[in-house]
Amino acid sequence: MSTNSRLRTFGSRTAGPGQPVYICGEIGINHNGELENAFKLIDVAAEAGCDAVKFQKRTPEICTPRDQWDIERDTPWGRMTYIDYRHRVEFGEDEYRQIDEYCKSKNIDWFASPWDTEAVAFLEKFDVPAHKVASASLTDDELLRALRATGRTVILSTGMSTPKQIRHAVEVLGSDNILLCHATSTYPAKAEELNLRVINTLQQEYPNVPIGYSGHETGLQTTLAAVALGATFVERHITLDRAMWGSDQAASVEPQGLQRLVRDIRTIESSLGDGVKKVYESELGPMKKLRRVTGVVAEAEIAAAAGEPVGV
Repeated sequence: MSTNSRLRTFGSRTAGPGQPVYICGEIGINHNGELENAFKLIDVAAEAGCDAVKFQKRTPEICTPRDQWDIERDTPWGRMTYIDYRHRVEFGEDEYRQIDEYCKSKNIDWFASPWDTEAVAFLEKFDVPAHKVASASLTDDELLRALRATGRTVILSTGMSTPKQIRHAVEVLGSDNILLCHATSTYPAKAEELNLRVINTLQQEYPNVPIGYSGHETGLQTTLAAVALGATFVERHITLDRAMWGSDQAASVEPQGLQRLVRDIRTIESSLGDGVKKVYESELGPMKKLRRVTGVVAEAEIAAAAGEPVGV
């Protein structure tokens, strides 16, 4: 199977085997409806070297069950109904225009997870490099069809989903433009439930689709392991401070952690190499110094390289 069929475009960048890991900082709603927080999180992602930041876009009346609209809850802005809260943390077109401009000035991509078809139409007003399907939306065929119709790269997270559900979603989306992300949808997820080997399972199951990883765990080492297992796309929630108000903050990476994560992913991808065993020039000095017996194979190789008849 050619790896070319497993390459996907993200604006000016390409993701897939043999390409640099595409790293996305998931802002989600960790901005708490404040544009200033969103700008600070974009700064954090850009300074760490992320390729993109991601938001979530919902039409509150569609995405909030009707029986929850009037339930009151405590928020940083006082007590309010759930539907009012959902509106409070949602950015509109004016805010996304500012986000779009800000990301351009920082040379970082942005896109979002639309949770309904109206949100897809909203995001299509912008030249986003991709759309993301949240794990919770994997079974929403209407949403998947709307995303397929955009012709853009679609990242599909597979948390809380069975193999049959994933297969059906891939059939609805078509495999040409998608990137599949292994995920476990617990916030934060326990190490023993991450099941990172599913990355390899998905690689075998979908040989013409690049496989990525969307992590909700605490700590960085398991995300680095996902890269070592072949994840070509990595997404982690990011926050200014894990103690901030909001349901996703605790499973998010703080600025210093994000710097380390991006740095270590780049080290790992350069260290994986091409899998072809060779003797590096840097090894010749140590070989000369440390190898006491040249060996029959090496002597034959030296003779062959010099054009001498072997075995005389």
